[in-house]
Amino acid sequence: MPQLSTNREVQHLANLELLARQVVEGFITGLHQSPFHGFSVEFAEHRLYNNGESVKNIDWKLMARTDRLYVKQFEEETNLRSFLLLDTSSSMNYPDKGISKMQFSVYAIASLMYLFKKQRDAFGLCFFSDKVDWLSRARSTSNHLFYLFAELEKMYNHPRHNNQTDIAAVLHHIAEDVHQRSMVILFSDMLENGMDAKKSDALFSALLHLKHNKHEIIIFNVADHQKELAFDFTNQPHHFIDLETGEELRVHPNEIRVGYLNSLNTWRTELKLKCAQYHIDLIDANIHEGFDQVLRSYLIKRNKIA
Repeated sequence: MPQLSTNREVQHLANLELLARQVVEGFITGLHQSPFHGFSVEFAEHRLYNNGESVKNIDWKLMARTDRLYVKQFEEETNLRSFLLLDTSSSMNYPDKGISKMQFSVYAIASLMYLFKKQRDAFGLCFFSDKVDWLSRARSTSNHLFYLFAELEKMYNHPRHNNQTDIAAVLHHIAEDVHQRSMVILFSDMLENGMDAKKSDALFSALLHLKHNKHEIIIFNVADHQKELAFDFTNQPHHFIDLETGEELRVHPNEIRVGYLNSLNTWRTELKLKCAQYHIDLIDANIHEGFDQVLRSYLIKRNKIA
């Protein structure tokens, strides 16, 4: 299906359920049509065959299509529990033209929740800034899905201003509050920790807390790659505003580009190395590349731990 690349296109699909269904079903269709089968495309109904188990539930028709052995999996076998954490700090409202990081994350999360429901997996939702602002329990019912869609729509329609972030405090809260082993899926631009060694250490400590409690973690590092990562601004005076603190700066981009990129890349390299060390999936989510990148990364992770 065509990617939803502008705010206008997204707003044409005002109903979250409709958009989530279109994203997920288009993605599933693409998987079935693809010659590459890196993971099961049958979701809750199938899982990979393990050597030595009974062959009575092998799906031979699926094996003929994929050249891989899948076992028919029943509902009681699918007990994955996921918590989706959405950073609602003000930096997520960037950019103010086109689709913002917040809007992208809302629709990506809605699509994942629709997929979870299709798989009969339990899912919960959390909004956070410098603390946990709202946290649901994890369930797998249709009523729960529509309830969380409604909460996402509220967040989409009423983005928060002058809100800062404390990801470490939030992750410690989740590690203590979520007692059953879960997949914790974080959507954030991960910007509040950059260039501050104390905050970086606090973040990595919080990630280790989650891992110690047996949770799996996926971080979707949401960004406008052209502007935030490449710093692709014309060399004329620009008025930059820190959306979290309100601090303002008028400057020619060329005067600060090298220093900005060096600091940003140092932080991103440290984050990548730590996540690799802790066996945490860190995914660069470009807001201009659609939602397939999110769904595919989740399914790869899910099949690794199934």
